[in-house]
Amino acid sequence: MSQAAVAEADYLAALNPAQREAASFGRRDDRGGVLAGPLLVIAGAGTGKTMTLAHRVAHLVVAGVAPERILLLTFTRRAALEMTRRVEAIVRKATRAQGSGPAGMLPWSGTFHSIANRLLRRFAANLGLDPGFSVLDRGDSADLLDVARHELGLSKQQRRFPKKDTCLAIYSRCVNAREAVEDCLRVHFPWCEDWEEELKQLFRAYVAAKQASQALDYDDLLLYWAHLVEDADLAAAIGAGFDHVLVDEYQDTNLLQANILRALKPDGAGLTVVGDDAQSIYSFRAAEVRNILDFPAQYQPQAAVVTLEQNYRSVQPILDTANQLMEEGGSRFRKRLQATAPGGARPAYVTVEDGDAEAEYVVESVLAGREEGLELKDQAVLFRAAHHSDRLELELVRRNIPYVKYGGLKFLEAAHVKDLLSILKWAENPKNQVAAFRVLKLLPGMGPAMASRCFEHMALQDCLFDALATFRPPAASREHWPGFCRLMRELGAEGFDAPAWQHQLGQARRWYKPQLERIYDNAELRESDLEQLEQISGRYGTRERFLTELTLDPPSASGDLSGDPLLDEDYLVLSTVHSAKGQEWKSVFVLNVSDGNFPNEFATGKPELIDEERRLLYVAMTRAKQSLALVAPLRYHVTQQRRDGDRHVYGARSRFVTDTLLATMERRFHGRAEQRAGASLPGSDKKIDVQKKLREMW
Repeated sequence: MSQAAVAEADYLAALNPAQREAASFGRRDDRGGVLAGPLLVIAGAGTGKTMTLAHRVAHLVVAGVAPERILLLTFTRRAALEMTRRVEAIVRKATRAQGSGPAGMLPWSGTFHSIANRLLRRFAANLGLDPGFSVLDRGDSADLLDVARHELGLSKQQRRFPKKDTCLAIYSRCVNAREAVEDCLRVHFPWCEDWEEELKQLFRAYVAAKQASQALDYDDLLLYWAHLVEDADLAAAIGAGFDHVLVDEYQDTNLLQANILRALKPDGAGLTVVGDDAQSIYSFRAAEVRNILDFPAQYQPQAAVVTLEQNYRSVQPILDTANQLMEEGGSRFRKRLQATAPGGARPAYVTVEDGDAEAEYVVESVLAGREEGLELKDQAVLFRAAHHSDRLELELVRRNIPYVKYGGLKFLEAAHVKDLLSILKWAENPKNQVAAFRVLKLLPGMGPAMASRCFEHMALQDCLFDALATFRPPAASREHWPGFCRLMRELGAEGFDAPAWQHQLGQARRWYKPQLERIYDNAELRESDLEQLEQISGRYGTRERFLTELTLDPPSASGDLSGDPLLDEDYLVLSTVHSAKGQEWKSVFVLNVSDGNFPNEFATGKPELIDEERRLLYVAMTRAKQSLALVAPLRYHVTQQRRDGDRHVYGARSRFVTDTLLATMERRFHGRAEQRAGASLPGSDKKIDVQKKLREMW
């Protein structure tokens, strides 16, 4: 066997046959590359999707494909970094005998939005864009929409006009799902249907405001990219730059993303997509499950399909239940997950009296698991909606059990962090009206009207920061004005490609510090966030890259957590199912598995939404490695009644929990503590004829 063949056998040795088939798909050509048609890898939950895709990319590199000619698209920056790290490790292992290693591995690895950002700057002239355009985060986009909303007088209607966040959600849905406004409103926002014409007017004004500011929002990045590749010549030029395009989590793509991929590789040559239709749960973000279901038939001959069914996470009894759940669903790729882990107990279907009994059952089970050697962090409680854990959280606090709850603010949504970044964003793009207004209003006495006059004053002088010195600020700002003018002039003069730009963040932070202390409480804690931001900046070569990457994929902060888990060495995990995707725990409890929750009451009118709710429950089940419990309350107390009221409705068994599904599970009933205490009272054989006594009363 040749040295190259030995190396290949070595670096693919860890893969099972299906994974190996996916990783080595295609044939090597004489020029040192891999020729391959379109490939769809259906990767069931826990089947080693990331490892398979990483080996696929590494195989291409080892076979001779230049890393800069590989485009790897993911949905998070963390996933792209992890994939790159794994690929580098595999390539090092494969090429060790030849004395070579990766250099500049995967320069085109990133999220759809970050790759779009890079391509749009490169092709800015073709699109009529300034290469220095700004990228608006969701908060900035909502604020700009709100400005347009006020200017059009829509916020002063006699009837309540939709809020800015709702307007942004409608706009985003229309863009990503390629839906007309009227169709979007009818299906997803029926309470806003009366405002169709006003919303169209608002969206036109919003687009005009972005174009005047040379600013793009998240949706624009994909929209501009899609329009760029609608031109056959430009699409061919971009597509020719990549021999292979690989996409992770393809079931989460929207129609725009699918159209972009088809334009880049119209014949599917070199296109590999990996995903699991059974885990498509983001339709509320315009993800389209038909993208993955219809992928093979888009090409002639049809795309090859490799199915990964060997599960490395869960025990077989859990997989039997998950398999049965999906077996009873609608359109899907057929697969049956098989466990590599031996043994295991059947999942439990636990009925409880009500929400209080549910919380009590979970807490007692969690504590029992802890006594048996499971750390709290090895256990998770999952739920359909964030408020479903309210009663449980109260019980956890009462029992002094630490926990974290996933979901909440991102780091960049904190007001003081947005303030500091806005200074750099305005310096990067002097036409960025949203950033300008936020920065100007940091100064004392500078309200919206004065900030608007200042921005207009600059606009009359070609948006040069030197013009700030000739503007007359309000009296309260005059003490701070010279230092502010000097700061913006220096930051604006250095340009977005300036080397060693990181000192600018410290410069801005020092100017901002007195404003921070004046505007916010807990200034010391907030300042530590800004110091952390300054440290993060050292990883980025340019200011533009720093601002864009953080805007597109912001890091999490302590605001993501309920309470502070760092105060305790161990803590229970609480999470919505959507936030739990991609995670795993030894023991998992799923709350409120009853009709109205699984499936959600708002999904019951449409078969496609019911299918997605089924997939959501499947995702919850397949997070469990050793133990799984579905908890179903028999009663739900009605809200807005007296504190000691007992009005309630009865919970119906989830339509997903069929008799055939129950046959794969262990059924239990958990009564409340006081009921169990009552059951322990002594009994007696003595009989009393109460019926006779009642008859004798009359």
